Amino acid sequence: MSFYIIRIVFLLVTSAIGGVIALKTLSSLAWTGVLIGLGVGLGAVGLELILRRAPVRSLVGGSLGLVAGLLLAHVVTSSLALLPFEEPAVSVALRALPAVALGYVGLLFGVRQAQRFDLARIRAAFSTTKGDPYVKILDTSAIIDGRIADVAEAGFLDGTLVVPQFVLGELQHVADSSDSLKRARGRRGLDILHKMQKMTGIAVRIVEDDFPKVREVDQKLILLARQRGAKIVTNDFNLNKVAEVQGVPVLNMNELSNAVKPLVLPGEGLRVFVLKEGKEISQGVAYLDDGTMVVVENGRKMIGRTVDVTVTSVLQTTAGRMIFGRVREEEVRDREAREKEEAPLAAKG
Repeated sequence: MSFYIIRIVFLLVTSAIGGVIALKTLSSLAWTGVLIGLGVGLGAVGLELILRRAPVRSLVGGSLGLVAGLLLAHVVTSSLALLPFEEPAVSVALRALPAVALGYVGLLFGVRQAQRFDLARIRAAFSTTKGDPYVKILDTSAIIDGRIADVAEAGFLDGTLVVPQFVLGELQHVADSSDSLKRARGRRGLDILHKMQKMTGIAVRIVEDDFPKVREVDQKLILLARQRGAKIVTNDFNLNKVAEVQGVPVLNMNELSNAVKPLVLPGEGLRVFVLKEGKEISQGVAYLDDGTMVVVENGRKMIGRTVDVTVTSVLQTTAGRMIFGRVREEEVRDREAREKEEAPLAAKG
């Protein structure tokens, strides 16, 4: 609200200044001066609103370019001042024209160069190491997953965690989805990101780097990681493979999760709750506390029960770990015995 008050006061001041100038110079056109002052004030407020949306580095680059253009214009006009001109209007025009033209060129040149300027690239050029290995770029899937916050809080991720503006935009798009499940996932991702920004000892930066000519977010992440010499943190299997093909290092949260899971060897026993039937006729499916799937042979008849399983094999993939096991013979014999006891009762009933 204070900004609106400041703008109103500013417009009143410019109008008053315009009226005073007109009153001192052209006493009969005081209101014309007020309107001119108001117009100048409105133009300044409009320019302020436009500049407020511009990136900081574009403003800095444009300002430096404008100053350089005006300095160059001063050199040109100083040379033109040596030429004899009888008409004062011609002299003023020749001074104003280079200032306007070179100021305009310097402003646009500064803005364009600022958009291309990348401090990380310059630092990498003068560094003996390739890129910055301590910078990690977060993918949308890794943020929504949420485990990245726990890993970072535990101190296993050092350096700066970078979230590009286009990833943040994708999160907001998912959070605004008409699908309730997608909307919940997007809002969860925004909450996780907000939580990480509040953590002490963790540096989370939102960067505006973008590649307007590239439409796919995955390809933008790869280009940004290559440009900064950083690593990508993701759960996306396809992004992982494409990045590896293009030589960009990836930290896959699923691989980290698999690496810290307890090791289960063939022959060991597990006690699991058979939740549902498997793909094969006799199979049942159970899950460990960490979400690992356990495929139980001869487990279809054990659905809804907690049974002891002997591990037969373990399948490790980038998508996760699968454990194959067989119901212990004691469980099978007890089940068969109960079925025999219940059969006559069922027949009498």
